[in-house]
Amino acid sequence: MSVRSFDERKPVIGILTIHDGRKQFRGNRKNFRDIVKTGKELDIPVFVVTAKDLKLSGNQILGYTFVPETKHWVEQWFPIPDVIYNRIPLRKEEEKASVRRKIEECLAHPHIHIYNPFYFNKWELFAWLKKSPSTKSFVPATKRLTGYKALASMIQSYPSLYLKPESGKAGKGIMKLRLVDHERSPLQLTIQSPRKITVVKSASLQTIWRRISMEMGKTQYIVQEGIELVSHAQRQFDLRVLVQKTGKGQWLVTGIGARQAGRRRITTHVPQGGTVEDPEELLSLVFGREAIPGLMNRVKSNALLIARQIERASGHNLGEMSLDLGVDMNGSVWFFEANAKPMKFDEPHIRRKSLERIFQYSQYLFKQSKNA
Repeated sequence: MSVRSFDERKPVIGILTIHDGRKQFRGNRKNFRDIVKTGKELDIPVFVVTAKDLKLSGNQILGYTFVPETKHWVEQWFPIPDVIYNRIPLRKEEEKASVRRKIEECLAHPHIHIYNPFYFNKWELFAWLKKSPSTKSFVPATKRLTGYKALASMIQSYPSLYLKPESGKAGKGIMKLRLVDHERSPLQLTIQSPRKITVVKSASLQTIWRRISMEMGKTQYIVQEGIELVSHAQRQFDLRVLVQKTGKGQWLVTGIGARQAGRRRITTHVPQGGTVEDPEELLSLVFGREAIPGLMNRVKSNALLIARQIERASGHNLGEMSLDLGVDMNGSVWFFEANAKPMKFDEPHIRRKSLERIFQYSQYLFKQSKNA
């Protein structure tokens, strides 16, 4: 493909990932294929580039494009991208010094726009949202789990707690601690993995703490007030809200999905046994169908408030994020998580719109002076 074959009025988009010695590059290849296919439909050049190959000193770089006829990714030369869409799949890879240097180089570049440059940290997210009067009410009581005393003070204030890795993903490593009155062993710790659930019961918080410490290892954790979310058929559910910037550079809700916890499960994440459900159907079973339009509008407006505050506080240019929001029996909305690298939404109507918005926002960035 000739470098000159690209329409100069359209942005060249690079999907940033990391090199893999065996299979060219890492990441969600189906997602990358969908993005490349959408780019072809919209006549906007897009390709996959690894941090290793992203050399900004020349006028061409090696990248990968998908050829549907052969169903293979092929390597070829591309122009330096105008917009870089960061899809590095693993936090530990993004944190490597060589990769961080490359991202910093893109951030400092006079013409290249990069968005969502880094993964979020749970503790920082809650701190950012607490800074603003418009978003602090969405955050459950949260502390860093620095030791036994932090756990003891929280369980005295809240009978249900969630313990979460600060840099966790897809529900991995989350534990739940409940204080159940009038039981011989009132402290009940639930530990889940994709294949099994372990419940540890004791009357001694010291005993429970020892088990928690063993599970935590050297990972940094937060401890958070447990919110009693709405449920159906004794399975709690929450909402996944995808927010993205439009071709005008404004945040909008692309779509809302519901995730329902598996039986006896403590989180709604699909890799931990959760299921994909229709949000309006589930919410109408709890609140009645007539309450749904108002409730959904409130969820959307709250999601946009949260996204704007996260972007402001992060100090970086963000173009998309998925939010995990919960609704309690009073209809109040709670914030639990934001993901800077949203997983693919399974709902087809959300998926299609999400792909188009990647290109619409990239075109918006391309038209902006970086120093404006």
